[in-house]
Amino acid sequence: MKKAFAAILSAIALGLIIGCTRQPPRQLEIRVGLIAPITGEFAETGGRMAVQSAKLAVQQVNEAGGLELEGEKHRVVLAIADDKDSPDEGIVAARRLVYQENVVAIIGLPVSRIAIPVAQFLERARIPTISSTSTNPQTTAGKKYIFRAGFVDDFQGEVMANFALRELKATKAAVLYDIASAYNKGLAEVFKQVFEKSGGAVVAFETYTTDANTDFRPQLERIRDSDPDVLFLPNYENDLPLQAQQLRQLGIKATLIGSDTWGAALPSVWPQLEGGFFANLWHPDLDNTQTQAYLQAYRQAYNELPNNDAALTYDALGLLFQAIRNRGQADPESIREGLGEIKHYRGVSGTIEFQGTGDPIKSAVILQIKDGQPVFYQQVDPR
Repeated sequence: MKKAFAAILSAIALGLIIGCTRQPPRQLEIRVGLIAPITGEFAETGGRMAVQSAKLAVQQVNEAGGLELEGEKHRVVLAIADDKDSPDEGIVAARRLVYQENVVAIIGLPVSRIAIPVAQFLERARIPTISSTSTNPQTTAGKKYIFRAGFVDDFQGEVMANFALRELKATKAAVLYDIASAYNKGLAEVFKQVFEKSGGAVVAFETYTTDANTDFRPQLERIRDSDPDVLFLPNYENDLPLQAQQLRQLGIKATLIGSDTWGAALPSVWPQLEGGFFANLWHPDLDNTQTQAYLQAYRQAYNELPNNDAALTYDALGLLFQAIRNRGQADPESIREGLGEIKHYRGVSGTIEFQGTGDPIKSAVILQIKDGQPVFYQQVDPR
């Protein structure tokens, strides 16, 4: 009996040893969240390309072996959440990523009216976040954990006001904007302030509310009667087609100028904005190695040209990976500190540098619509 019992114990021990040796090696992961409008009005122009670009960035870093922390390689795992083009749904998405998916950082949040409230929640949760294309100052204002990959509205509003005055020699400007949107309203106010302070006159300052308006002709008629040299339209791409159509029908001859949301417009809209100028976060013709390598990889993967949301999503992940490499840690606090220390990061949208806030020092590009296509016109660097 004793021999039999000993044999059984030996067999069990051997089985445990064999079982242990057959265990697969542990999977070391860094979980990162992406919040984007996967469904809703901006799904095609914003969400789809942002997701594709994020997947490309994660695939590239994993194929290179992942991110090394304390001598061990960690695979990056991307958790995707849909904000459904709604601030409330954006907060729901953020809660799921933080408390269920256990992400250490979040990127995305391209639309300011969603990014602002979601950033407030993520600041309280102490989750480092990099917005791709939100440009409203309130997204990052007074926050330690919220960063952005693009410029702020104050900068592009000033850029377009000075461009109208100096490059286009405009003395009279009109503005039409959605008063219910923080993005549109903030840009309109900065443009007006800078244009008037520099000697120009804003002869019409017209407002609307998107949900209540499909007929912009009453406002556009007042703009036409004020006879401006330029008409500033800092509005989202869903409003632009109808506005462009109606202003042309009314015979408005002013040069159209706009903001970075124009960059997300569908190709069918461009001919209606012919001759117009707008500030943008990037352009495929930027002359740097990172841009051209990204374009080649994105086209090879998806057989199309990326837009603003795609390029800035890619840069947001690049900034995150750089912060993790710099610190050698992937906990939220280390990532926050690592982001704040980034100097001269060379991204696909240009050089990005943080100096004490979540708003980077970064250039803007101005594009002109010629023959139905946006083409590079000039780059404007911050002073």
